[in-house]
Amino acid sequence: MDIASSPRSKRYGYIELGTGKASLNKRSWFLLKFLSSLFLVVWFCEFLVYYLVIMQCKWPVLKSTPDQDNASPLKAMFLSDTHLLGAIRGHWFDKLRREWQMERSYQSALWLLQPDIVFILGDLFDEGKWSNTKSWDEDVARFRRMFRHPPHTELLVVVGNHDIGFHYEMTRDKLNRFEKTFNLTSGKVVTRKGINFVLVNSVALEGDNCAICRAAERQIIEASLKLNCSRMRGEPPLLQNCRGVEPLPPSAPILLQHYPLYRKSDSECTGEDSASQDEKNNLFQERYDVLSHEASEKLLWLLQPRLILSGHTHSACKVLHRGRVPEISVPSFSWRNRNNPSFIMGIITAANFSLEKCFLPTENSVILIYTAAGTLLAFYLVFHSLTTYLTYSSKEKPV
Repeated sequence: MDIASSPRSKRYGYIELGTGKASLNKRSWFLLKFLSSLFLVVWFCEFLVYYLVIMQCKWPVLKSTPDQDNASPLKAMFLSDTHLLGAIRGHWFDKLRREWQMERSYQSALWLLQPDIVFILGDLFDEGKWSNTKSWDEDVARFRRMFRHPPHTELLVVVGNHDIGFHYEMTRDKLNRFEKTFNLTSGKVVTRKGINFVLVNSVALEGDNCAICRAAERQIIEASLKLNCSRMRGEPPLLQNCRGVEPLPPSAPILLQHYPLYRKSDSECTGEDSASQDEKNNLFQERYDVLSHEASEKLLWLLQPRLILSGHTHSACKVLHRGRVPEISVPSFSWRNRNNPSFIMGIITAANFSLEKCFLPTENSVILIYTAAGTLLAFYLVFHSLTTYLTYSSKEKPV
């Protein structure tokens, strides 16, 4: 007689032992499927979604013009207001979440788009204006890890009010610390592929003759002289003034700064990432929300830019100055400030440029995916638990 089928085996649980092993295998298989599903949801929302969204962005097409040079265009990315949280106001989870989002977005964009150069238009840090040396070094180390880049891509930054403080908080030590860390000289002309970029410390353009303000204005005047001498090279009236001036490519510059030039408000700004209707009704305060009218006119007159890119407002806007000079306000790159962050992609030559916006995954979309997936997994868990309970209950009934 078979041992497993004998009455004695039933009494001592041989069949029950085999059933227990089968049940253990079923539970293990369920647990594996549940954890795998959970892992796939997290992997999609925290890694893959950035690639899927950014891969839809394409570099803009540059319209050819009769005076366009034959040099290869520069592929540039512009982003702003990353606001890395510091030791004072930064909750650890908020800091972890926002920095992971920005790091994954930035690294995905670099891998997919392969830009030549990246500009960050100020407010890299949220608490740079308050940071002591230890906190500053820690914030800089996190920034360098998040915004690391391959050797063929260059990263340049512009100073913002949260990096060194508003005008009344700004000190020479804070400014020197920022410029030394990022190898930056405010008012500097950076030339790449025959294209001139002017990086301005807009926080210092107060016009009140403070020491830092005088230095900033002097640097802008020196940049203006270099640019004007280069554009009007060989003309007799300028020969005397341009002796010993460093030659630059004879192209109109692109102005990069944190504060926007003067405008009354964002009332004329359009687009899904422009300010809310309530914010558009607020009038801007000069020297706080935007540069003063006087400083704006001085920059336009001295530098004669062909394009201006700025940050600070955390919302998108496009305005025309003097009816011909476009200024693009770049929204914040941080989900802490916006539900739909973005950055600007530019194809630029010495004679022409074309810009395109690239949106990042929206916070609402990621939350919705987590909510839907969590609900399905919860239903699956309840269904499995109920089925298992009913199965065991039927087996335990006496025959």
